[in-house]
Amino acid sequence: MHASTDVDAAAKPDSIARAAIRSPLAALALALVLLSLLLTVTIPQPIGPMFWDHYLYLDAANRLGDGQIPSVDFFAPVGALGYYLFAALQSVFPSGHPLLLASWCLLIVTGPLIGLVMLDIQKRSRALAYAILLPFLVFSALPFNTGDFYPYPGSDGFGIYNRQVCQLLYVLAAALIYVRNPRILATVAAGAMIALFFVKITGAVAGVILCLMAFASGRFNLRSTLISALIFFSVLAVIELSLGAVSAYVADILALLDVNDGSLLPRLFQAASLNAGLLLPAGILCLTLFFANLSAFSASLRAICRRPSVAAIGTIFDQNFVWLIAFVVAGILFESQNTGSQAFIFLYPLLLKIILDYAAKGKSMRLTIAVSLLAFAAALPPMTVVAQKSARAWIGAVNNIRIESRNLKTMGAVNVRPILVLRAQRMRDAYITQRGTFDTLADAGELPSFLFYSDFDFQTAWLTNVDDAVDALRAYETTNGVRFDTIFNIDFANPFPWLMERHAPKRVAIGADPFRAIPPPNADVRAAVAAVAIALVPTCPPTNVNRKLLALYLPSLEAGHTRITLTPCYDAFVRNGLRTGANTAGS
Repeated sequence: MHASTDVDAAAKPDSIARAAIRSPLAALALALVLLSLLLTVTIPQPIGPMFWDHYLYLDAANRLGDGQIPSVDFFAPVGALGYYLFAALQSVFPSGHPLLLASWCLLIVTGPLIGLVMLDIQKRSRALAYAILLPFLVFSALPFNTGDFYPYPGSDGFGIYNRQVCQLLYVLAAALIYVRNPRILATVAAGAMIALFFVKITGAVAGVILCLMAFASGRFNLRSTLISALIFFSVLAVIELSLGAVSAYVADILALLDVNDGSLLPRLFQAASLNAGLLLPAGILCLTLFFANLSAFSASLRAICRRPSVAAIGTIFDQNFVWLIAFVVAGILFESQNTGSQAFIFLYPLLLKIILDYAAKGKSMRLTIAVSLLAFAAALPPMTVVAQKSARAWIGAVNNIRIESRNLKTMGAVNVRPILVLRAQRMRDAYITQRGTFDTLADAGELPSFLFYSDFDFQTAWLTNVDDAVDALRAYETTNGVRFDTIFNIDFANPFPWLMERHAPKRVAIGADPFRAIPPPNADVRAAVAAVAIALVPTCPPTNVNRKLLALYLPSLEAGHTRITLTPCYDAFVRNGLRTGANTAGS
């Protein structure tokens, strides 16, 4: 008897260990460890369209290191959370590629939140927990968008904010649909909404729609809702009272709305058309669900007319087709403001629930199969597109060559096809020797190609030009006995302060798109620009975009700076009277 007891006692820890290993939480922890290991080395990335978008994170991290606060000290078109998470992750993994750091830094937030969701779900079904977790890990680990904006395969260095929002909405949707513990639900909902607000405010709008849907259906009860709201507004209040960052962020968003004053309706149609591959089956599924449940839904409407109650209202809203409508509306509203994201991935937890509901209800086999097929047709496109783009980019990179650089640090860990390297060199030579041709294009308001900023040769040449400019800056400093403490690049991205361990001017916007993301300079911006030690102007090639940017800042530079030719591809405004070691940080 004692021997049997000893055997049972010995077997019990083993069974517990095996259960822990099979736990979705263990899989989540293993995935996070593996991604962390990949950040300990610099993994070159194949260059892609609008690749320079992720360089904004390097600029932001450098500004945060200087003590600047997004929206308070410089204009930011999105929330600050992604910048802070990137800076934190970069401090731990300095060798990590900036694109991977930017893409994975949100796991600092979403990892614990999805872990709480798994903790609740796995108590009922380990298989269901894995069914929710694995797609989340795929979308989080693979830094690719679901849309195509260029015909050739490459890394998606743009749309990172939007991908982060979609991943947060996925976590929020999974919690609202599956979590039963009210404390966990309130915690995850509050955490997700706080993160959505401080990543991109349009994501918070979509999150509110999801939460309202859950509240109306009775899934998110009043107590949990109030707790989540209290946590959300308490965090915002603390940040506002300590830093003034919330009101400054809202002011930046309002200024951005003034710059982007176009009609919303065309953007809604564009968002729907770009995602028609999944919205069409989702729409047919919604109609199928509506007619399949029409009698029950009609009965609920009659019941609330006879005897109105909170429970009766919940019954009306707690219909799969109503949930699907709310989620689709939230997705279209969010995607209407985006260029690149992991669109509608948060539909997956709901679509999975719809399949499971019909399988469990024992409805007619024909209806169950139809619903399942439509749900799969709506859920699969994001997964297949991301998997396909990942495979095309990384398998296609086998024959790529790494761009040579001297000063670009991890930013220069980029590879590209040899033929595109050759094209970049030839086009750069043409920009220099045939300047008049490109001036003519700029005069006409045209770029050298319709997809110019997505062209791989432009992104490749831009890195080479930055590398050469750093050499030229250091040579100028040595020759003239000066130090450029504050460096301003009059271009979309400004990596120079990070590359040279200098300072970016305060007040100046990050992500300089003069047509979408920069309000007219105010007195503080003009004073900061006037105080910079050097302002760089890219000239390979001259474009209407860079001309518009220069026109914004030129009045602040003309009086106190002298324009010089720094390299064949960069002019520079050098501040008059600059002295050796002078502290020229912008105010």
